Amino acid sequence: MRIRATVAAVSGALALSALAVPAASADAANGFGTPPAWAAVSAGAAPSTFGAATGVDATMAGPDVTFSKMKVNGGKPIVVGATKHRTVQVTYTLTHAADLDITSEDFANGPFLYLKSMPGSVQDDFEQPVLFGDEAASCKATSPTTASCKALVDIRPGEGQLANSYARSWKAGGLAIQRDPNTGQVGDTWQGDLGTTRLQREAKLTGANAAPEPVKKGKTITVTSKLTRANWETNKFPGYGGQPVKLQFKKKGTSVFKDVKTVKTSSTGAVKTTVKATADGSYRFVFAGSWGTSTATSAADAIDVK
Repeated sequence: MRIRATVAAVSGALALSALAVPAASADAANGFGTPPAWAAVSAGAAPSTFGAATGVDATMAGPDVTFSKMKVNGGKPIVVGATKHRTVQVTYTLTHAADLDITSEDFANGPFLYLKSMPGSVQDDFEQPVLFGDEAASCKATSPTTASCKALVDIRPGEGQLANSYARSWKAGGLAIQRDPNTGQVGDTWQGDLGTTRLQREAKLTGANAAPEPVKKGKTITVTSKLTRANWETNKFPGYGGQPVKLQFKKKGTSVFKDVKTVKTSSTGAVKTTVKATADGSYRFVFAGSWGTSTATSAADAIDVK
């Protein structure tokens, strides 16, 4: 498959001239190859407003803003499946110059996540994976020069945004865009290193199945399940082999699952183990996950011991 890197290739006029396309376009959505569509700041602006087609220098200094206290997904890892569109909430504080009207249609800002180098390079060949939100942030003034902002970052594994190697730590940053309605000049301010977050491939365990049942006390029962993990390059959930999975048991009338044993999944992700039936209760499997893979817990299966 073709992995589409979400890229911030250029800044200023060149970047914004590329944004005069509908947000619904697959290549425009979430910044494939460019900053996000909301960076055009004025919904009614003509394409030439933002680009070199005006015949003048269409860039100016970026807006006088800083981003701080950025929190991505409540501080939790971002778990992404094989195809489903995932949105991630980001909150932060925006500090701005007293004369900057952050409610103007000629101003917009929002967060982004990046893997390596800070976006916003003026080099035409700058290409690094970057994730933006489809919409600009919503900000509420908390003083004449500060605002509390929240936004969503959109992640679409089904559209080729992610490679499996992207299951790692990402950095958070902020982008602010301002347009002069009189001259058409545009300025952009980028700020990075505002925190880190983890992108994880989603893991799943099918519901545990304990059999046979009912079963006589002391007899052997077999408990099965299957561990799978999202593959962002094939958009499927193949079996996840060779992984340690814990079998847990909760005795009827109690509320706590206790570890019974640890088993490894087969090459196809299958989980199968045997235990002696001792009492009525429920069995389940738990996968602890890893840095780049989420945790997973199967649905429990009750067993009736005679």
